[in-house]
Amino acid sequence: MSVELDVFVGNTTIMDKEVYQLWLNGYTVNDAVKVRIEGGVMEECEASAEVLLSDTMDQYRTFQMCERLLHHPAKLANQLLFQIPPDRQAMLIERYYAFDDSFVREVLGKKLSKGTKKDLDDVSTKTGITLKSCRRQFDNFKRVFKVVEELKGPLVENIRQHFLLPDQLARDYAAIVFFANNRFETGKKKLHYLTFQDFAFCAGQLINNWTLGAVDNIMEDMDVDLDKEFLQELKDLKILITDKDLLDQHKSLVCTALRGKTNVFNEMEANFKNLSRGLVNIAAKLINAKDVRDFFIDLVEKFIEPFSLCLLYMGVIKSCILRMYHD
Repeated sequence: MSVELDVFVGNTTIMDKEVYQLWLNGYTVNDAVKVRIEGGVMEECEASAEVLLSDTMDQYRTFQMCERLLHHPAKLANQLLFQIPPDRQAMLIERYYAFDDSFVREVLGKKLSKGTKKDLDDVSTKTGITLKSCRRQFDNFKRVFKVVEELKGPLVENIRQHFLLPDQLARDYAAIVFFANNRFETGKKKLHYLTFQDFAFCAGQLINNWTLGAVDNIMEDMDVDLDKEFLQELKDLKILITDKDLLDQHKSLVCTALRGKTNVFNEMEANFKNLSRGLVNIAAKLINAKDVRDFFIDLVEKFIEPFSLCLLYMGVIKSCILRMYHD
């Protein structure tokens, strides 16, 4: 009885980027084969469907064996099982830790716990991302959080060094860790228009200016914990809205700094008192954990929406005046 075997012997591990992405996206082998066929790979390589299936299965097995190394990227360069060039290693790591903005937007600020992971079925349905991919992304967030949780020093640098991620991806993960640690509310309907990158930018500003690491570089805590002493001192800002002389001085300084730098300067200057009061009232309450969690929703409700409404009214008034003048 004869047995046919497909045997391949080589040195450098062959990894197809397209197949790797299909694996990361949670496609089954059969679904991946269909995508490859639709992409014209059979005509390009003059391969049969059987060969394509065998190749896809072989690469999926390779990716699955590499996955445990990708959980600890530094080990990928030191292992001897797979001969992978440095540039290909960097690609594998970066793509493995890449995430979908629509997915991270659904879990941003939530506790990275088993309870949140149980809800990934709903997130998968809502975003159209496969459940397998959702779980990979969530597990990556949780893994990075746990590794850097006990580390001293700058958060972004810790992530970059331990997971070998490019700078921007490390900064994005820093934002995810920062939001998970402080449990900021991001899921309310009024915040839905904000993208992950909007929140990531805010996280970067808060990390650089409001955390323990921003105050003291030798602090043992990582720079993801808000400086409670600083938040306590924000209560003193109330004098800016109760003392007229200080209010005028504050207005003068802010207007001098912003003049010529924003196209809504006139509206801001005319409504400075109300805008300042909104911000100061938000700041003065940040000593409470609940108010810290509601920081972004408070900014929208007590600052952004009132100012937007003001701009709308002033725009209508200007339009009416111009129409009257024209008539």
